[in-house]
Amino acid sequence: MGGPTTVPAGGAGYAHLIDNSRPWWRNSRILLLNFWISLLLLTSSANGYDGSMMNGLQSLSQWNVAFNNPSGGKLGLLNAIQNIGSVAGLPLTPYMADGMGRKFSVIFGASLVIVATAIQTASQSVNMFIGARFLIGFGLTFATNSAPLLVTEVAFPSQRAPVTSLYNTMYFLGSIIAAWTTFGTFNIPSSWAWRVPSVIQGVPSVLQVALLWFVPESPRWLISKGREEQALNILAYYHANGNRHDPLVEYEFEEIKAAITFDREVAANVGWLSLIRTPGNRRRLRVMVAIGFFSQWSGNGLTSYYLNKVFDDIGITNPTIQLLFNGCLSIWSLILGVTGSLLCDKAGRRGIFLTSTIGMLVFWTLQTICFAIDVQTGNLAAGHAVIAMIFLYQGFYGCAFVPLIVSYTLEILPFPIRAKGYTLFSFVVYISLVFNQYVNPIALAALGWKYYLVYLFWLCFEVIFVYFFVVETKNRTLEETAAMFDGDATVAQISEKAVATAGIAHKADETVEHETKPEL
Repeated sequence: MGGPTTVPAGGAGYAHLIDNSRPWWRNSRILLLNFWISLLLLTSSANGYDGSMMNGLQSLSQWNVAFNNPSGGKLGLLNAIQNIGSVAGLPLTPYMADGMGRKFSVIFGASLVIVATAIQTASQSVNMFIGARFLIGFGLTFATNSAPLLVTEVAFPSQRAPVTSLYNTMYFLGSIIAAWTTFGTFNIPSSWAWRVPSVIQGVPSVLQVALLWFVPESPRWLISKGREEQALNILAYYHANGNRHDPLVEYEFEEIKAAITFDREVAANVGWLSLIRTPGNRRRLRVMVAIGFFSQWSGNGLTSYYLNKVFDDIGITNPTIQLLFNGCLSIWSLILGVTGSLLCDKAGRRGIFLTSTIGMLVFWTLQTICFAIDVQTGNLAAGHAVIAMIFLYQGFYGCAFVPLIVSYTLEILPFPIRAKGYTLFSFVVYISLVFNQYVNPIALAALGWKYYLVYLFWLCFEVIFVYFFVVETKNRTLEETAAMFDGDATVAQISEKAVATAGIAHKADETVEHETKPEL
């Protein structure tokens, strides 16, 4: 390609239809919708809680005694079994999300997690604990692959990108809660030192199973199943205070119908091969696979490993202080992730991705130099500089590759292949995690600080890839964004059909109220 991938400037087709006479926090319907969305965001927190909890449990003598001090392959299985359970359930998730609905899939996954955490809490043997963790991973994969779909498809149009970006960011909230929970139960002189964190792990899933029945189903999924009246009621209830004739609601409704019809005409039989069947889908696949790998292969898998080593090298060997630094790093990542989420429609996805990759490259380079000096000369100042570089590097990583990888992947995928595409993206992330878990320690032992150079060159490639292939998608509807990869003509075709069908131009002044409580 001869230059960066861009799209014509301009706002979304719906922008002029939004009533800006009062802020969203004074609109009770949008507040209620965001409450339901926050309930869905707990899915990511539950996922983050699990990994952090396992790290904390390994520091508890009560847990080690209860399971005969697991080590070697047994300990590796205890840590990896949750991901193994997730991979086992992954092929089934798009079929349940597309067949039974996004909401049902989250409830199903949360129900499995409740059962699994009960077994985990009551575990009397290491094998029972391992089986419970497999079931936790299996259940989580249904929830984590359906919750973001529902978030992005039900959110108020102007808030869709920020709230979907917050989904992945909430991983760190769960991680922080788990870290301090295990730290707080450290002094309990019984097995409840590890059973209490396990009980708390099930709390988000209990809340979801109790309340998700009241959450609106995806209007896009309902329309795809021919339940158009129900979809229109939900759009009207939450996006226009019940007014089915609101210009925004009519535009959304007709645009969703036009996009689904168009996609069905292009690919009547939507299967896995649809992901590579058209040039637009191949462009989508290239981008989402790349950012999936980038999210784990940007050097972030090494920071925690080398952080502890640097602490030892500069004389910080107290585990409590090391835990404090690690806890602060998670809080820092959460702050930057939330910041990136809230700015994604102002700064743009492409701008944030470019800033992130360039910033990571700069501070990874400085981190490599400082660490090499510290290892070769024992210079304490260089060791302290490494810690500073890690925090700065993690800040640039967190502003894009925490919030945007989920929201960007979902919005570039058209509805018929959204569930399957996101499943493939999740699989790429899991494969990348396996690489981090098994290859990095071997390479680090063999190459030491020189292994940093591998990621330095890889980050150079990431900057180039983002510059040429990441498309700007800010301030567009899901349908407009997904169609961009199929060409500007497709965007115009869907938008024009939505406007023409809804008769927006003729109804702009219409204020008919038709209050309808949606069937959820």
